[in-house]
Amino acid sequence: MVIVFTRAPVAGRVKTRLAASLGAERAARLHERLTAAALATALAARCGPVEVHATANHAWLLQLCRKSGVVLRLQKGKDLGERMAKATRAALRRAPFVLLVGADSPELTPRALRRAARWLAGGAGAVLAPARDGGYAMVGLRRPADFVFRAMPWGSERVYGETAKRLKDCGWRLRALEAVSDVDRPEDLARVRALRLLSAARRCARR
Repeated sequence: MVIVFTRAPVAGRVKTRLAASLGAERAARLHERLTAAALATALAARCGPVEVHATANHAWLLQLCRKSGVVLRLQKGKDLGERMAKATRAALRRAPFVLLVGADSPELTPRALRRAARWLAGGAGAVLAPARDGGYAMVGLRRPADFVFRAMPWGSERVYGETAKRLKDCGWRLRALEAVSDVDRPEDLARVRALRLLSAARRCARR
């Protein structure tokens, strides 16, 4: 199973660091493109059922999920870590593994997701896709791991390192994909332009 974890594209509440240079409305539209690209990647990977988990039943998300034929679920929990823990735990009751993908990393490809699924099927306990800012773009699990989401310094450059340490300290076999870039800050726009994101869904669908 693949879960695309995203926020409702409400201007002023998403991509706030980008809004300073793009404006709130354009930042929200960029978030829509990122979410659509992440969903296209998840579907093209063909790693099992795909769901979108969002912070609200936003009209744009409802339409996207209807067109794509996927389930839209609401995230549950007091903070990001609790929401991720609940989502992965519930998914693992219905599937042998779960890949939880963020909506901020258009460099993550269907091929990378398929590799993560093969590693999990081959015995890895967890797979991470490191982000160049110190976080991660995807976490794959074969069993619940609430301890990697609890009290994590989300948004900092310590997230990947702390997550990897916790998994290794608990004896989990960890595999890592190649690092990818997030689209969070104004300087990221020079590397991943919005024009590229407009065609990202079409490119992913052909891979």
